[in-house]
Amino acid sequence: MAKKDDKIGMPQTGAGLVRYFDEESVGPKLSPEHIVVITVILAIFCFVLRYSA
Repeated sequence: MAKKDDKIGMPQTGAGLVRYFDEESVGPKLSPEHIVVITVILAIFCFVLRYSA
C-alpha cells in the first residue's frame, strides 16, 4: 500500500498549448450585436434586389 506522504505528480494538462485569447490581433473589433445588425441589413438588401424591378 502507498503511504499518504507519497505524492504522485500529475502532468499539466495545458502544457504546450497556445493561448489564443492572449494574443492581440489587428483588425476591426466587432461585437456580436454588430454582426447581427449587419446580417439583417444584408438580408433585407438581398430581398430588395431580388424582388425589385
